[in-house]
Amino acid sequence: MGALALVVQRIANALRLVLRTPSGRIGLPILLVHFILATIGPWLAPYSATEFQQPLVETQLQPPSWEFLFGTDQFGRDILSRVMSGATTLIAVSVSGAALGIALGAAIGMSSGYRGGRIDEIVMRVMDGLMSFPSLLLALLVMAMLGNRPAPIEALQSNWQNILIVITIGVVTLPRVARVIRSVTLSLKTLEFVQSARLRGEGSAYIIFREILPNTLPVLGVEASVRLSYAILTISSLGFLGLGVQPPSPDWGLMLAQSRQFLGHAPWVAMAPAGAIASLVVGVNLVSDGVKQASGLPQEATT
Repeated sequence: MGALALVVQRIANALRLVLRTPSGRIGLPILLVHFILATIGPWLAPYSATEFQQPLVETQLQPPSWEFLFGTDQFGRDILSRVMSGATTLIAVSVSGAALGIALGAAIGMSSGYRGGRIDEIVMRVMDGLMSFPSLLLALLVMAMLGNRPAPIEALQSNWQNILIVITIGVVTLPRVARVIRSVTLSLKTLEFVQSARLRGEGSAYIIFREILPNTLPVLGVEASVRLSYAILTISSLGFLGLGVQPPSPDWGLMLAQSRQFLGHAPWVAMAPAGAIASLVVGVNLVSDGVKQASGLPQEATT
């Protein structure tokens, strides 16, 4: 409980420091708006995100107006309502996938770096092999391997596609986080407080999670913000390719894919989801810069 309280306290202190930076003061409000939409967006939406407006012929591809602020799509659906409702799935899956990858990557990186020796070499070669694939290609490979598998539990069937995407993002995120945290662990394990814990007879698990983990939080915070932006872009790309959330769900990447044929005469169909993705990624990147500035890390500390 003491370790958890220490982690929470350090996160709260980090947020206060981020708000003192110019990037943090701009990025955090942008993220706050998106997270509010993810939480209550479907209830605030003026129309249904999936039902067609009636009569269909009169509401198809309507330009922005007071009735439909962002216009309507080819099926007469209100684009504003779809963007507001689509934030829930995208942000929930992105945060879950990034959190899974960061947790696994941090555990593997700290354990491997602390243990050292042949195990460390084997683990890092595996991580290097995964990192040799471009992120989107690795995500496509994971989705191809998992996509045809049925849900192991009937209750998960309705959300199985989202669970697969979370696992995919976790696998894509894991090796880069493991690499960064392992390098931090290698420098921390030689310091006096770790050596003192060893002399006291503390076990490896205690040293890793009680002594080393709290001291990796500044780097881990930067990694979290960077990997979240990559997760958003990867999930949007999967949706654009038709491998993400399936219709009629209002996925932003899928909305972009479906709007390509209307760019010439109805550009507003693509502008809303594209702007939503861009603003979310910009907000995450600004917060990432704020975390780097607050922690004193160089801007290129993580890649």
